[in-house]
Amino acid sequence: MTTTSTWTILDRTHAALRAATGALTEADLDRPTPCERWTVAQVIQHAAGDQRAYAAVITGRGGPDDDPFAPSGTLAGSPAELVEPALAAAAAAFATVDPAGSAPTPLPQGVLPAATAAGAAALDAGVHAWDVAVATGQPAALDDDLAARLLPVARAIVEPLRQYGAYAPALEPGDNDGPAAELLRYLGRDPRWSAAG
Repeated sequence: MTTTSTWTILDRTHAALRAATGALTEADLDRPTPCERWTVAQVIQHAAGDQRAYAAVITGRGGPDDDPFAPSGTLAGSPAELVEPALAAAAAAFATVDPAGSAPTPLPQGVLPAATAAGAAALDAGVHAWDVAVATGQPAALDDDLAARLLPVARAIVEPLRQYGAYAPALEPGDNDGPAAELLRYLGRDPRWSAAG
């Protein structure tokens, strides 16, 4: 059963990450991704670890089993077996957060307004859903509507994180960028990236 968070933006990106990872085969796991130097398996480990980290700072328990920023690339089970419990934990944790209040985050910024904290977890899940989808030839898991909702969150949290290597430098905007392309470029990703090069 899918756990929902009561935060639509988070639920939508969780659904995107769930769909992108649920469609994978064993052959997909070693494919390159837009996350330079990381394979699909490593991106999945990172994304799952980040969602567990958000859940842990809210609930005070659990957390990633490994360092999300040093993923091994070796999965103990299927991608879904790794991702689904992490998404469920984050959704359940955010379901306890008062939308009018604030929430702790695993980010260097610490406590943020609740909507920004949920948006930060959503941004992480959404961009990594896109990474996995484009790396494995699936439809892009980030539409303009969702990206337009994530852009303000990205602009609120990303700049201080670049110094830690969490995001690459922003790319120059394209002439005809919609919200999805604008968001991806802001996060240091080429919206036309493909595994074929």
